[in-house]
Amino acid sequence: MIDVKQQRSPLGVTLERVCWYQHLFQTERGRSCLENNRADLGRTLWREWSPDWEFDEAIFERTAAAFDNPDFVDVVISAYRFMHGNERGDPLLQSLEDRLAERPPITVPAITIDGTADPLKPGGTADHAALFAGPHEHWTLSVGHNVPQEAPGEFAKAALKVRSWQHGGKADDA
Repeated sequence: MIDVKQQRSPLGVTLERVCWYQHLFQTERGRSCLENNRADLGRTLWREWSPDWEFDEAIFERTAAAFDNPDFVDVVISAYRFMHGNERGDPLLQSLEDRLAERPPITVPAITIDGTADPLKPGGTADHAALFAGPHEHWTLSVGHNVPQEAPGEFAKAALKVRSWQHGGKADDA
């Protein structure tokens, strides 16, 4: 969940540097950069976000095909501009935004996963455990930001474990 009010406060310098693309996307130059350099920009971000992941071109190209969606640029730019308070959200969704801003307890079963090499989450998110009122576990893996592609087996185990909780399993069941 994105806390728009919190996003207006600066992060530490190191994290602001890592989030350079978010600042670029606040401008029309950034929109043009994304529009004209989708694959190059995506590849650059993958390398920055997952520095130890040695993906090959075939893996990247399978994902990069999604960048050709005609709505891709508009959705990405809108999301980052909204997050930074530079674009208004859909008024029909404001009541939902207001409810989520209150940080109600998350009651659905969940496993949160941090990558130890993820520069976007220095220190991880283990402190978010208090947000969960339902079954919850926090896992830490030796990966970067792209957990599903860097550790597909562990990601699948997490999904199956959450599914088992929904069908009567306990949080400590394998």
